[in-house]
Formats: sequence, structure tokens, C-alpha cells
Amino acid sequence: MTGKTFPKAEWQIVSASDVKMDSEKLNQAKEWLDSKFEDVKYRVAIVRHGYLVAEWAHNIESEEKNHIASANKSILSSMLGIAIDEGKIKSADDLAVDYYPEMMDVPEGEGPKEGRWAFRANRGITLRHLICNVSGYMKPGEEPGRMFNYQTNGMCVLSHCIEKAYGLYDINHPHGSPKIPPLYKEKIADVIGADWGYTSGSQKMHEKARLHIFGWGSAIRTSLRDLARLGWLWCNWGKWEGQQVIPESWMREATVVAPDILANSPEKMWRYGHGFWTNEKAKLWPDLPREGYTGWGAGGHYVIVFPSYDLVVVMNPTPYPGASQPYETHTVTWLQQQEVLKFILEAC
Repeated sequence: MTGKTFPKAEWQIVSASDVKMDSEKLNQAKEWLDSKFEDVKYRVAIVRHGYLVAEWAHNIESEEKNHIASANKSILSSMLGIAIDEGKIKSADDLAVDYYPEMMDVPEGEGPKEGRWAFRANRGITLRHLICNVSGYMKPGEEPGRMFNYQTNGMCVLSHCIEKAYGLYDINHPHGSPKIPPLYKEKIADVIGADWGYTSGSQKMHEKARLHIFGWGSAIRTSLRDLARLGWLWCNWGKWEGQQVIPESWMREATVVAPDILANSPEKMWRYGHGFWTNEKAKLWPDLPREGYTGWGAGGHYVIVFPSYDLVVVMNPTPYPGASQPYETHTVTWLQQQEVLKFILEAC
């Protein structure tokens, strides 16, 4: 079998040999997972050249739609690239406050917790700072761009910036505002044939927290195969058949270590780009190709891509120890993940 393909209504399912993969190595990967997760649920899809090569669902149905937690940050990044390409947003380096001035309306005592509020330096936060998790939003003492600090509130604000650019969010009516899901559906899911479910909700905090400003977020729920469609889109640098869905230049920029992180963080933290975790500096999976990158969500949700291998590995979920902690805080997670990925890459 030669060349690559894109799934239509259904994936084309092939054997490992059809895409020049070693079935024994794939079996070793599955045996490794079975030994670790015998009593819990996991599921994995492996795509090469656009064909579904393997689908392992253990104690969970492949068709069940799962919440992917912070893997959604990578979809938000994709949407930011699209919004820039469509001219709704001029540049990732635009000030967030120009799109969402309400972000500054969080006085002391009304932030997410004690010691957190919108302060003067937050006016200098750019959209790039937000998607790279270096904004310092509502963290007095953290200047924009100076410190990597993984947070959800900054992503909510970025989402609102994009929503406001498309006329989809009103802070006075957060429940009734469409928010970003219609964009995810129209701009990404419908194009790649993914039947995602969409949810929006507010975080739970103290009664004075201004959740309508910084606490509302949106997410997707997806089957294993429909999450693999997203991975295949990313593997092709945002292109689906003949259509450039996400700008290629954005995908290539988003999936390497962010400049502010390189400039200001210790080397062990050189693992994050623009909403994606990246192995560019060999700090994510030291023994695997540096081209690899992934979306990640708490609970063990991963969309892993190795472009030169034409390979996507989706884990949704695969609950490694520490799978609810970001990569920079739990070494066991990525070391164990590296073991199973080794088998799969060796199969290629």
C-alpha cells in the first residue's frame, strides 16, 4: 500500500504489514499496556499514512465519547491559528486586552483565590503569552513572558478573546453565549468528519470569584477514532486532503518550544510550545525522535504525532501514574509512555 489517505465517513482499517509496520512490535506494545493496566480502562489508536492500523480498547468502548481535559488547549491553539489566518485576529502578539478588555476587571479578593487578581502588568499580556502559558495572568509578581506557569484561567481568557473576535461571548450572559464550540465544530470538526460533543461550564470557586471573567471554559468529548482524526490533521501540518484547515506556519511554530520558555525557563522545562507539548529539545521523551509532539489532558489523554513517520498515536485514556499531572511535574508519566512509544516507533 503506497501513499497516504484521509478517512471519509469511516477509517480504512489495514494490517500492520500493509503500511510496512512490524506486527510483532505492535503486539509488544499492547502486551506492555496490558501488563500495566490490566484492571483499569485504556484505549489506543494507531494511525499510519492515514490508515487505522491498531485499535485497542480495554474495559472501555472505542465509541464512547470521553472528555479530553487539557488536550483541548491544543485545539484552542489550532483555533487561534485559524482566527489569525481569517483576519479576525491580527497577530498572536496582539494584546489580549484589546480583544477582551474585561479581563482586567478582577479586583483583589475577586480572583480565583487569595493573592490572585488582575494587576497593571496584565495589560501587557499578548495572545501568545496566554497560549504558551507564560502570561502571569492574575499572579502579581509574574511579568508577562517571564515564567512558564501552566494554568487554566489564562486559557479561558484566550478563549474569550477569540470568542469576542467572532461575537460569541458576553460576560453578562455567559450561560447563554455560544462561546467557542461553534468554531471548533465549523472550522475543524466538520472539515475532518469528527462527530465531537461540546460542553461549556464554569469552574467552582469562592462566591466572590468573577467567574464570568476568567472561569468559563469549553471542551470537547470524543470517541477514540474521532480524536485520531484530529491527530491526523496535525500530522499533516493542518492540511486535510486539499484544504489547509490550520495554517501550516502556525502548526510548525506551535509545536516547538516557545521562545519565552527557551529564554527564561531552565532546560528541564523546555517541553512546551503554543498549546502543545513538544520533544524538540529531547526533554519530553529523551530517547525518542525530537520531532514528536502531543496534546495532553489530565487523566491520560494524548494525541501524539511523529510527522516524518506519518504516525499518530492516540491514547484516550491511558492512565499512567501521574497522568493527571502535567509533563513537567511527573517524570514517571512520560518515561512509561516513552516505553510503549518505543515499540510503536520500532514497528515502523
